[in-house]
Amino acid sequence: MEKIVLTNKMKWIGEQWAVLFFVILVLSLITGIINPKYFSARNMINIVEQISVLGLVAAGATILIISGNFDISVGANIGLTACVMAMLMKTDMASFPAIMIGLSVAVTASLFIGGCSIAFNAPSFIISMASVGIFKGIALALTEGTIQTIYGKFEIIGATRLFGFIPLLFIISLIGYFFIHFILAYTRLGRRVYAIGNNSQAAYLSGINVKFNKMVFFAISGLMVGMAATLLLSRVGAVQPSTGSGIELKAIGAVVIGGAPMNGGKGKVIGTFFGVLLMGVISNVLNMLNVNPYFQDIVFGVLVIAALAVSMFSTIKKAH
Repeated sequence: MEKIVLTNKMKWIGEQWAVLFFVILVLSLITGIINPKYFSARNMINIVEQISVLGLVAAGATILIISGNFDISVGANIGLTACVMAMLMKTDMASFPAIMIGLSVAVTASLFIGGCSIAFNAPSFIISMASVGIFKGIALALTEGTIQTIYGKFEIIGATRLFGFIPLLFIISLIGYFFIHFILAYTRLGRRVYAIGNNSQAAYLSGINVKFNKMVFFAISGLMVGMAATLLLSRVGAVQPSTGSGIELKAIGAVVIGGAPMNGGKGKVIGTFFGVLLMGVISNVLNMLNVNPYFQDIVFGVLVIAALAVSMFSTIKKAH
């Protein structure tokens, strides 16, 4: 009996997020020994601030990937959404209505991908790949390719520090994680995410409206993308159509590193959080150790491939 209780208590050790936490801890200790500035409050704040935007995008991507869907247009969606908000604020529109319109743009863009995927019975990956050009083209047409600056008009989120040191950006990002976790762990919608990801045909036969739920998944992802664009605009104060480019691969990579397989069906947002944190820590570590920044992309690529390999071997082991 005691052995069973002990096993249940120690079950978390085999979780993907626990492994990532251990890796982050080891990397931090080694870097801190080499460069003591790593553990400075300023550097810690810099890390959590840097991963805030990516965190929201990755949290939204978690639901999509678990359900067996992909959206690689989120970077272009961020660029379009941020440009729309910036252009509205430049006309002296109040921040709140500008943000609401921006969120509507992001959700609409995401729903467009989900809707086309359903209507044409095509993989969302292909639809979203084609949509990258559409979203970027619209942003370029609206801005005429110019940078949209709003310095001083929307700094409240990016500049606010709770208790004088915790970035509000990071708090909002954490709220996004908790929101997705609540959906996945405690709602009927969350159970449908896993059911559809495991076997969409079986989910349909069990009475789940697969098409409607798929649209809901994309809407939630779009909402997270819109919030990410809002944080980015407030933090930087200037955007252009290419803003957000490349974040989609990091978001998908963070979800995969966090333990969600590419074929869907399982995964947890806590794994995504530590996947994002690991990416932020590695980027910071390489900078602190004066490593060529071009090696960051190589490291991220190797991490994703390693995570895929671990996922494959785990699946094979369970099958036997």
